[in-house]
Amino acid sequence: MSPAGEPGAQVQADLDRLLPLLDGALTVPFQEGAAARLGEAMRYSLEAGGKRVRPVLCILAAEAVGGTAAQALPGALALEYIHTYSLIHDDLPAMDDDDLRRGRPTNHKVFGEGHAILAGDALLTEAFGVLAGADLDPNRRAEALILLAEGAGWRGMAGGQALDLEGEQVAAYDLDHLRLIHRMKTGALLQSALEIGAVLGGADPGQRAALRACGAALGLAFQIQDDILDATATEVQLGKRTGKDAGKGKITYPSLLGLDGARRALAEATETALCHLATLPNRPSLEAWARYLAQRAK
Repeated sequence: MSPAGEPGAQVQADLDRLLPLLDGALTVPFQEGAAARLGEAMRYSLEAGGKRVRPVLCILAAEAVGGTAAQALPGALALEYIHTYSLIHDDLPAMDDDDLRRGRPTNHKVFGEGHAILAGDALLTEAFGVLAGADLDPNRRAEALILLAEGAGWRGMAGGQALDLEGEQVAAYDLDHLRLIHRMKTGALLQSALEIGAVLGGADPGQRAALRACGAALGLAFQIQDDILDATATEVQLGKRTGKDAGKGKITYPSLLGLDGARRALAEATETALCHLATLPNRPSLEAWARYLAQRAK
């Protein structure tokens, strides 16, 4: 494993091993069909790059409890479909109104708002289809589907996005409310990624609980770092518009705690995530990713 302060080598090794598996399968369902333009829109966003954080974490969680990448792959694909749909919809004028994503024009700028909405809808639907149709133990499959709905739905990501939108009209709210938004908007799907991996990998109840708790802390850390990067990074570094939270008057960790306070909160959330991994048999990759995500520059 990489040294504690230098997780990059382990992360890169995981990416070299897992990205070909993921990228080789992600767009297969959308290559042919009567709605060719819609398929093109879906592939456009799926092929935009990125480190596939959620599906990789899902697979690594399965491996951390003795499972395999093959067991976790249907859950990993489902998570990336949902994450990609959320990005397409978040970029729409009714949401964050962004015209750049990963250094390229956003989906609605290329395909129009109507096709962008439908591309997101279709990806969300496909996420449940790919998991429901997978050759998995029926009980594990059912549990994973419940977790996927929990992470993506109104008690998770969609609900968090709603609270975030409503927050733009709120004059002030406290740190507890901000944590709630972050836990739902970003943390819920990351938490689901780790717990789905645990379920598909055959975790025992203690291991599953540990990975769920780790996912919650990791999701908070991930969003805090997003807040920090939005306040400090350049558009070229991130491949998307920066400073948009401040421009919309959104409350963020830096705006509530200052940059130093936000960085302390990030360190605390990351350490909490690492503590929850301590009892797992195959944890080095997840530990490296927890450290990497807190240090990432985009």
